[in-house]
Amino acid sequence: MARGGGRGGARPGVVTMSAMSVDEATTDLALSLYQEIARDDWARMAAGIPQPLTETEVVQLRGLGDRLDMAEVAETSAFLGEADTTTPFVIGVAGSVAVGKSTIARLLRELVSRWPGTPRVELVTTDGFLYPNAELERRGLMARKGFPESYDRRALVEFLTEVKSGAVEARAPFYSHVKYDIVPDAHVTVRRPDVVIVEGLNVLQPPPAPNDVAVSDLFDFSIYVDADTADIESWFVGRFLALRHAAFSDPNSFFRVFAELSDDEAVTTALGYWNDINLPNLEANVLPTRHRATLVLRKAASHAVESVLLRKL
Repeated sequence: MARGGGRGGARPGVVTMSAMSVDEATTDLALSLYQEIARDDWARMAAGIPQPLTETEVVQLRGLGDRLDMAEVAETSAFLGEADTTTPFVIGVAGSVAVGKSTIARLLRELVSRWPGTPRVELVTTDGFLYPNAELERRGLMARKGFPESYDRRALVEFLTEVKSGAVEARAPFYSHVKYDIVPDAHVTVRRPDVVIVEGLNVLQPPPAPNDVAVSDLFDFSIYVDADTADIESWFVGRFLALRHAAFSDPNSFFRVFAELSDDEAVTTALGYWNDINLPNLEANVLPTRHRATLVLRKAASHAVESVLLRKL
C-alpha cells in the first residue's frame, strides 16, 4: 500500500484515498460493519456442550477435499445457539466454488435439526435453478454457467416466497451433477419446513433493478464462507484431481472424458476452468456480495474456520 508524502501535501505515514485502491477502500469499509471473533474465543463457547454428531456422521457430511472434524462441529453448534422456528426461517449460504459452502450447509442442516422439538430442516441448492443446458446454449451462456445470469432468479424468488408464506408444498427443480443438467419432471419438494437452508454461489446478489426483489431479501440470516483466493484455487484443483476417481469415473457422467487424464493434464484442465470461469465469477460476482452476509466464516489453508465476522450494522 502506497504512502502519501511530498507533492499534494499529505503527511508522511498517512494513507490517502488517492493512494488507496478502490477495492481496498471498499473492503475496509465493508469489514468495518463486522465484529471479528477469533477462533479461540469462538471455540470456548463449546465447552461443556454435548456433541451433537457422531464421528461417522461428520465423515458423511464432509465434502471432497474439505476439512470437518468433531471440534469444528462442537464449536459451530455452540456458536449457533437456538432460533425461533415458529415460522419458516430461511438461511442463505454463499461463497466460491470449492470453498466448502456445501459442507457448511450440510453441517447446519444436521445441527439445526437436532435442536429441541426436532424442527423440519430442508436444504436446497441453487443448482436446481440454473437454466437447463439447452436454454443456456440458446442464450449463449454455457461458458458462463454459474454466473448470475445463468440462473432463473425469478423462479428462485417465487419458490422462497411460497416457503415464507407457509405454502403446504413448494417445489424446486432437480439438478443432476452426473448429467450436469436439470432433470425434466424431477423436483425437490419442501413441505412446511421450520428452517430452509439455501446454498449457492450467488444467493447474496443484489436485485438486478431497483424495484426487483433480491433472493437475499427473503433470508432471515445469511452466511458467507470466505478464504484466500489462492487457497480456493488449490482446493479446486485438488477436488478436480480427486473427482477423476470418483464422480468422473461414472460411465453416465457428463465429465467422464476427464477420468483418464494424467495428473499433469488434469491440473492443466482444472486451472483452465478456474482461470477462465470460476475466478472471474468469484472476483466479479461472488466476492463483492460478502459484505451483505450476516456472518462471514473465514477459513485457513487447512480448511478450518480461523475466525468469524458477525455483522454489527
